[in-house]
Amino acid sequence: MPETKQNTRLPLSKNARTVLAKRYLKRDVQGIPLESPEDMFFRVAETIAGAEPKNKGKKTNFADDYYRIMTELDFLPNSPTLMNAGRELGQLSACFVLPVGDSMESIFEAIKNTALIHKSGGGTGFSFSRIRPANDEVQSTSGVSSGPLSFMSVFDAATETIKQGGTRRGANMGILRIDHPDIMDFIMAKRDQTVLTNFNISVGMTEAFMEAVEKGADYDIINPRSGKVVKQLNATKVFNQIIDMAWTNGEPGIIFLDRLNRDNPTPHIGEIESTNPCGEQPLLPYESCNLGSLNLANMVKDDDVDWDRLGDTVQLATRFLDNVIEANKYPLPEIDEMTRANRKIGLGVMGWADMLILLGIPYNSKEAIELGEKVMAFINDISHQQSIELAKERGAFPNFKGSSYDQPDAKQIRNATCTTIAPTGTISIIANCSSGVEPLFAVSYVRQVLDNNKLIEVHRLFEKIAKERGFYSEELMQEIAEKGTVQGIDAIPADVRRIFVTSHDITPEDHVLMQAAFQRHTDNAVSKTVNFCNNATREDVSKVYRLAYQQGCKGVTIYRDGSRDMQVLSVAKKEDDTKTEDTIPMESKKPTRKRERPRALTGSTYQMETGCGPLYVTINQDDKGLFELFTTMGKAGGCAASQCEAIGRLVSLAWRSGVQARQAVKQMIGITCHKPAGFGENRVTSCSDAVAKAIEMHMSKDGEAPVPFVSNGGACPECGGPVEHEGGCCVCHACGYSECA
Repeated sequence: MPETKQNTRLPLSKNARTVLAKRYLKRDVQGIPLESPEDMFFRVAETIAGAEPKNKGKKTNFADDYYRIMTELDFLPNSPTLMNAGRELGQLSACFVLPVGDSMESIFEAIKNTALIHKSGGGTGFSFSRIRPANDEVQSTSGVSSGPLSFMSVFDAATETIKQGGTRRGANMGILRIDHPDIMDFIMAKRDQTVLTNFNISVGMTEAFMEAVEKGADYDIINPRSGKVVKQLNATKVFNQIIDMAWTNGEPGIIFLDRLNRDNPTPHIGEIESTNPCGEQPLLPYESCNLGSLNLANMVKDDDVDWDRLGDTVQLATRFLDNVIEANKYPLPEIDEMTRANRKIGLGVMGWADMLILLGIPYNSKEAIELGEKVMAFINDISHQQSIELAKERGAFPNFKGSSYDQPDAKQIRNATCTTIAPTGTISIIANCSSGVEPLFAVSYVRQVLDNNKLIEVHRLFEKIAKERGFYSEELMQEIAEKGTVQGIDAIPADVRRIFVTSHDITPEDHVLMQAAFQRHTDNAVSKTVNFCNNATREDVSKVYRLAYQQGCKGVTIYRDGSRDMQVLSVAKKEDDTKTEDTIPMESKKPTRKRERPRALTGSTYQMETGCGPLYVTINQDDKGLFELFTTMGKAGGCAASQCEAIGRLVSLAWRSGVQARQAVKQMIGITCHKPAGFGENRVTSCSDAVAKAIEMHMSKDGEAPVPFVSNGGACPECGGPVEHEGGCCVCHACGYSECA
C-alpha cells in the first residue's frame, strides 16, 4: 500500500471506528482486526478500480478517485461492498429478489438459494402471490394446499439458521398481492410477534384495489392457480384491517405494485413482484442491485449547496457502482446473468437532515420540500448522463433493446436504473451524518454503557452551534435528552429550535411529503419510515396511507412510537394520565404488602430445553394464585445457573408483591442470547425465554390464555442502546446493529 494512503488520518468519529472494527475490517480467528479503516477503503478502491476496462488513451486507474470520495466521506457503497471487496467471499450486493413458484420444487429451490444468499451477506425479497391458497386442491396428491403462510415459516426458519458469517444477519421481505385469497391471514400474520421474525411483510396494492377503497366498493379475489375470481371482499374493510395492524405494531407495510411496474424499465423481461427487505429496491426475479449513498452533509459551501462537488461525486459514484457489477462474485449463476443483463445500480443520499441544518432550513417546511426535489433531480440527471457516457465506452445494458429506453433518437444507457434512496443506518454512522432522507431522530439522547453508566450523546451540529453561541451546558443537554426534543426549551434560541426538529416534532404528513419529493426523481423507490406519536389514531394512519398514494409514493412504512409492547424508548418521556395498569411502572403504584409463604404449596415442574442444557422450572401457587418459581439448570453451573436462580427469586418476589403472572411473562419472553435451542413452536431463545414459556404452560393448564409476545422494538439486542425506526428498518446508531442488515 502506498505510504500516503497508510499515513492518511481519516475524519472518522470514535463511534465510526468502533463500528468499522466490529463489522467491516478483516480480522483474524481471534477477532483482532488485520487492517485499519484506511486499509479497508484502499482495499475497496483498488478492487473496484480493477474492474475498469483497459482502454488505450483513456484513464483506467480510478483507485485514487474512489479512495478519495470514500475517505472524505462524500460517498460510501453499501455494506457488503465495504466488507467483501478484495476478500475471498467477494459478494458485493445488498439486495436480491428470488422467484417463488406454485410447486414444491420451486419453493424449496428458493429456500436453498435464500440460504446461499444469506450466507454471502445479502438480503432477499419474495412474492408469495403465485402460491395457491390454503385448502386449495393439489391434484398430484389428491390433498389440499397449506398456503403461502405455511411456506413463509419455512423460509423464516432457514433464515434463522444462517447467521451470515457473523457480520450481517438474515433479512427477508415477504409480499402478497391484495387480491390473493389468503390476504386476510397474511395481513394478520404478525399479530403474534413470535412468528416470521426474520421477515418484513408488505401487502402488494393494486390500482384497482385503491380505486375500490375510494369508492367503498368490493374488489375481486383471484386464485393464482386457476386465474379465476373466487370471491369478492369489501376494499374498505380490508384496507382498515391493514391500518389496524400497522397501527398495532408497524406491519404490514404497503407497496403499490402497479407503480413499480409503471417504472419497470424492462417489462419485456418480466414483471416486478417484489422488493428487497426495506422496500426501496424493486427487482425482477434473480436480480440484484448494488447501492451507494452520497453524503449531503458534505455538499454545503458558503451557505448553499456545493453543486460542483456534488456533481463530481455523482459521476464518480455512478462509475464506481457500475464497476461493482463487474467486480462482484454472485452467489448464483442466475443472479449473475440477470444482474449483468440489466445492470441496475442505486445511488442514493444520506445526511439530508444535516444539509438542511447547515443551510438553516427546517425539515418541515415548503423550502425543504422544494430543495429536496431539486437536489434529487440534479443527482438523478447527472447519474443518468454518466450512465450514457459509460454506454459509449462499454455498451448499453444487454436488455436495452425492447426496454423503456429503446425509443427513436434515444441515447443508449449503461444501467437500467441509476438511483435509489436506501436506509443508511450503518454507513451513516461511518460518515457521522443523518440517515437517508430521514429527519433527526433525537438531538440528544441517553446511551447505556457498561456498569449501568449512562452517556449523553449530542448531535454534533447542535453541540457546535450551542458552544459557538454560548448556551451549551451539561444540564441543558441532559434536559434535551430527557425531553426528547429542543422544542419548548426557552434557553435555546428560537432560530435554533426551528431547524433542529426531530422525527416526532414534525407531522406524519411532513414525512410523506418529503418522501414524495425525493420519489419524483428516483428511478427505484424511497425507503422511509413515517413516525407517529403513541397517541396517534388509526384514522391518522389511514390519512397517511391515502396521502402516500395521492403523492405518487411507491410504498409506505409507518411506526407508532411505543406500539411494540416491550419497547425501551430512546428518549425519556414524562408519565401521562392515559397509561393502563399494564404500563404504569411498579414503583409508581401503591405498595402492596408481600404475601407470607405458607408451609405447603402445590405446583408443577416443567423441563425446558435451552442452549445451556435442560432447565427445570418449578412453579408453586397458593389460593390467591402463582406464588413462587424455582429453577434447576441440569449439569450446568456458573453464570447460567446463577442467573436462572436470580430470575426465579425476582419472579417469586414480584408475584408475592402483587405483580400479575402475565406481566412477568411479558418482560422475559422473546429475550435472546447467543445459544438458542429448538425450532418452530418449541424454539427457546434464552433461559429467561424458557422460564417465560414454562409460566405460560402453567397458566394455560389453569385455563388462562397465553400472553401474546410483541418483540422489543426499542432496545438494541447487541449493546442495549436506543433503536431508531427509520427507512423501514430498526437501526442502532450506537453500535451499528441493523435489523434488516
